[in-house]
Amino acid sequence: MKSFTVGEFIVETQSTFPGSSGELSKILSAIKLASKIVSHHINKAGLAKEILGSSGAENVQGEDQQKLDVFANDTFINALSARGVICGVASEENDSYIAFDDRVNNDAKYVVLIDPLDGSSNIDVNVSVGTIFSVFRRKSGKGTPVQLEDFLQKGDNQVASGYLIYGSSTMLVYTTGNGVNGFTFDPGIGVFFLSHPNMKIPENGAIYSVNEGNLSSFKQPVKDYITYCQSSNNLEDKKPYSSRYIGSLVADFHRNLIKGGIYMYPSSANAPKGKLRLTYECSPLAFLIEQAGGRAISEEKRIMDIVPKSLHERVPFFIGSKYMIDKLEELIKSGT
Repeated sequence: MKSFTVGEFIVETQSTFPGSSGELSKILSAIKLASKIVSHHINKAGLAKEILGSSGAENVQGEDQQKLDVFANDTFINALSARGVICGVASEENDSYIAFDDRVNNDAKYVVLIDPLDGSSNIDVNVSVGTIFSVFRRKSGKGTPVQLEDFLQKGDNQVASGYLIYGSSTMLVYTTGNGVNGFTFDPGIGVFFLSHPNMKIPENGAIYSVNEGNLSSFKQPVKDYITYCQSSNNLEDKKPYSSRYIGSLVADFHRNLIKGGIYMYPSSANAPKGKLRLTYECSPLAFLIEQAGGRAISEEKRIMDIVPKSLHERVPFFIGSKYMIDKLEELIKSGT
């Protein structure tokens, strides 16, 4: 098999992205560039102490911003704005969307939503973190300033989504609606090469990922599902599932995508609407997992069917292997 770079792969498969005139390639190019810079800084975190720790500020959700949160946010926004192919960007780290309000960008067809550094609180302890992104075609008229409605679209309207994981290697995994492909960064020559073509999540798995410290405040169907995971009647070999929870969404998701499993962040007494953001985390990963053969739901419906009411809306989130989500959904619908 030929060892494609990301750019070569896009050119080779551009017929599967109707209506594009090179914009997707430029958007991904900007994301690649920013990710290389962020990856380099993350890899220096143990040596350059000024990189570690809190910035002393809070984001719109009231969460402490890490220094690398701020750096990653600025890096991705600057890289995307310089390409002239999107009319605006919304970031988990900002209160509102940012309009690139000039003639070139007002003519652009796309907007990007991004979580610049997911799991950043884990950097100080050398745990894998990531970036999550999503691309939509704008709804407002070409040549006009971007509007809030351009960002508040259901997941089914996405034209691309993906994530970067900064771990033992840096990987880019993305979809444009025609399957999922993964690219690994070679730092020696500064290029992402196709390493995981046509990624598919196993239809069943043996891993469940959830913060069981909140178990007592979960709804009963979720408690019942966790009990089911811990029982000996769920696999052919009669073994319970393994509990694996890193606490870094991209890292947990990436492992389950490759090995099969389910990730859960349900509602709880402390987070009645869940914790994860629909637009920046849930919707992009839902698009990707469905393209890989898996499923993603809230406690009531398919994630990709939810139309967000605000940029920072939170929802309960369950994502992973098809049969594992099927079983959880069965318990939720039965109410037991």
